[in-house]
Amino acid sequence: MTQTPPSKRRIALTGATGFIGQHFLQRLAGEITTLGRQPIPNVTHQTWSLTGADPDLRGFDTLVHTALAHVPDQFRGGEGDDPKGFTTANLDGTGRLFDAALRDGVRRVMFLSSRAVFDGLPDDTVLHETQATGPASLYGQVKAQAEAHLMSLPLTGMVLRATGVYGPGPDHKWRALFQDYLRGAPVAARRGTELHVGDLISACNLLISSDKSGIYHASDLLIDRADLLALVAAETGCKHPLPPASTRAVNPLICANLHQLGWRTGGWAALKRDLPAMLDQSA
Repeated sequence: MTQTPPSKRRIALTGATGFIGQHFLQRLAGEITTLGRQPIPNVTHQTWSLTGADPDLRGFDTLVHTALAHVPDQFRGGEGDDPKGFTTANLDGTGRLFDAALRDGVRRVMFLSSRAVFDGLPDDTVLHETQATGPASLYGQVKAQAEAHLMSLPLTGMVLRATGVYGPGPDHKWRALFQDYLRGAPVAARRGTELHVGDLISACNLLISSDKSGIYHASDLLIDRADLLALVAAETGCKHPLPPASTRAVNPLICANLHQLGWRTGGWAALKRDLPAMLDQSA
């Protein structure tokens, strides 16, 4: 199959107003048109929503789907008090979007999924790309079912299961956490797997270029809040007590498929590099 040069690639991007989508808009390799309810200044746009009419995807060779309808600041539990509406938008709406891509001749579809598809599995489960899903939340169930729908279609479908995603931005994920610690509020113990948003974008660009259908895991660091806030304390001189280290068992995603394509992550160096910016954005 002849590869499309990145400069000539035509990408339809959903979710471009969200934290992750904003970064995708800036750094995906190709000519981007956003699909969403509100246009973004100086960006080609097509009005669309997860609960509206199907978009016209003729002329696009790639669809990158990052949009999710949810209550503010929540993914798990993002249904709030409307699980039916959450499912209608994020499962039925996503399925119709994928079907529209097939109908209109889009060659490849990249779907941003989540490690939440595994949250119902035991703590000793090794999370390879071949591991059967086992979601505990409605969010995880919807993601798992949308994955299955995409992978059933006769096109190049790429499922990118990401862990927690961090990085600079006015609404970055640790903003409230940093504010709480710096003002001396109690902070609960917690740890989890995290990925810099730049590494997520590099994974997406790599997959689009590879033209290889499949399931891909994207994760990097196992971060305890005690360690993260110790970096904050060192950066700011804050003397407030750190939370205790978490005893929670966390199953990291095994990212073999991306690594085989040459994907590499920024590790702790990327976190330390962008920590000052995230602290400024938490002020």
